[in-house]
Amino acid sequence: MSAPDSLPMPRATPGIRLASCAVDIVEIAALHGRAPELENIAGARGLDLPVLGRVAVASGQLALGVRPARWLLLARPAHSGATAARWQAACGRAGAAVDLSSGLAAWRLAGPQVRDALARACRLDLDPQVFPAGSAAATVMAQVGVILAVLPSGLLLLTPTSTARHLRAWLASTAKPFGLVSEADVTVGVLSGDRAT
Repeated sequence: MSAPDSLPMPRATPGIRLASCAVDIVEIAALHGRAPELENIAGARGLDLPVLGRVAVASGQLALGVRPARWLLLARPAHSGATAARWQAACGRAGAAVDLSSGLAAWRLAGPQVRDALARACRLDLDPQVFPAGSAAATVMAQVGVILAVLPSGLLLLTPTSTARHLRAWLASTAKPFGLVSEADVTVGVLSGDRAT
């Protein structure tokens, strides 16, 4: 027997705001032993690649360190494949860049109760003392593989597009008692705390 959902409480502001993110997503991976070289290349492009489990924000881009010697880069949407092509040209023989924009859905969740709602089916301890601002991790939520990152503007959630519809329905159901409100699409500038939209 499961515990009943808490009743919605009236509030002036929603407990959770959900917005789709319009972003290009590129994974760059260092070839064997060449991670330092790839880090130097990214640094020359204005982005310091984060260590495993962390997020880096710079020049309208986000970088998530969720796998060893691999990083997910999020940038403003460009012509199909253009962001990945630019990164591949920059990586040269140090690494490979793969466009994952059509393979991953991205959402921003914000609000005072977002961690409480996600904790209902997340295998991570989302307490801010354990998973503070600037953290990133790959995990499973509602039986779906996801990537979570704590950003200045809220939590970023990435999931495969093949499971996005299921996860969105789960989020809508789970967050309803917390006062879920859907918002307009956001871009990387908003995610990184910039004023750009």
